[in-house]
Amino acid sequence: MATRPGTEPVTESAGSALRVTVAEGLSEVCASDWNRLAGGDNPFLRHEFLIALERNGCVGGDSGWYPRHLLVHSQARLVGAAPMYIKAHSYGEFGSDWAWADAYQRAGVAYYPKLVSAVPFTPAAGRRLLCAPGADSAAIKTIIIEAALEIARSSGVSSLQWLFASRDDYRLLKSEQHAGRIGCQYHWQNRGYRDFQDYLDELRSKRRKQVRRERREANAHGVEIRVLSGGDASPADWHAYHTLYSATYDRKWGYPSLTPEFFCEVGRTMPDSAMLMLAHRGRVCVAGAHLFRGGHALYGRNWGCSEYLPSLHFEMCYYRGIEYCIEQGLAAFEAGAQGEHKIWRGFVPQTTYSANWFRDSRFRDAIGDFLRRERAQINQHMDMMRAHLPFRQRPDEGHG
Repeated sequence: MATRPGTEPVTESAGSALRVTVAEGLSEVCASDWNRLAGGDNPFLRHEFLIALERNGCVGGDSGWYPRHLLVHSQARLVGAAPMYIKAHSYGEFGSDWAWADAYQRAGVAYYPKLVSAVPFTPAAGRRLLCAPGADSAAIKTIIIEAALEIARSSGVSSLQWLFASRDDYRLLKSEQHAGRIGCQYHWQNRGYRDFQDYLDELRSKRRKQVRRERREANAHGVEIRVLSGGDASPADWHAYHTLYSATYDRKWGYPSLTPEFFCEVGRTMPDSAMLMLAHRGRVCVAGAHLFRGGHALYGRNWGCSEYLPSLHFEMCYYRGIEYCIEQGLAAFEAGAQGEHKIWRGFVPQTTYSANWFRDSRFRDAIGDFLRRERAQINQHMDMMRAHLPFRQRPDEGHG
């Protein structure tokens, strides 16, 4: 199976000095140049995060993720980029295209490799068409899309997929030969709460009592929970967490894609963003949660434990995160993909966006029809979930 395009394009946009190249790793890109485009709001787009995945064996090698980052230069200055990968499978995307891959296989057509713009192992929405501040963003985004389509057409991949794109990028991609796809996640929103009790006061009585009961239960196990910034967490802390994280995947027949070296590196290079929550019983670490802080939101990522302790997962993955957001004035808490059980804890349904281009017109038409029907079902599901929110007032009715 091919894992890379045969010839990497170097293109120039007509009537301008914009030039596109492809980097097979972020070691080829100056960190400050990339971060000028990525900004400081979304930690997963930062050079430090993406290169830590590359340097520590999470992508590249035999992982099935092969970096092919698009770069747009104006003369010698980097003015645009898109994080991109050739994929040999669909693991680590938090998507649901396995049925498409199966349909391709049954038709005798290769679904892999495919080309994706995404952040590996991260279901957090964000910009995929990165532009330098003050640059001609319309021209840059257009040439990024054109170059990505050129790679897809010339390299033999089955499809081009932009996963968990921002709403603005999604709208542009839909106008550029891509079929739109939506999904649903559940995000907690800070409505100006003074403290955790203020948040509880907005819940209906039944749910308020249930949260209190879960917190009492979680803290009755004789564990001490510490919340550490990346700068405060030691290598021993990260390795202890990785053991728990890996054990959780082993129990679920999964594969722990993130290495202990990756965790240590982002803790060191992103000390104000990477976070670690550890629960100890005596000297034994029994549970851990890995989070990232962005400019306006907290992102819950991974969880691991050595034994089942009732309600401890809810305490560490939801309630401590909510408390942190209130204390720090963060606007939102994105606790990961899926999870309808988050609804009654005050996490609100939010739409996620992806855009897809398919080489084969037969599949393009069939999948396009499926996506239209799926969209109606997801919108109906989100409306139903909103009807079960636990607040005494609807979230759009204001706070207090």
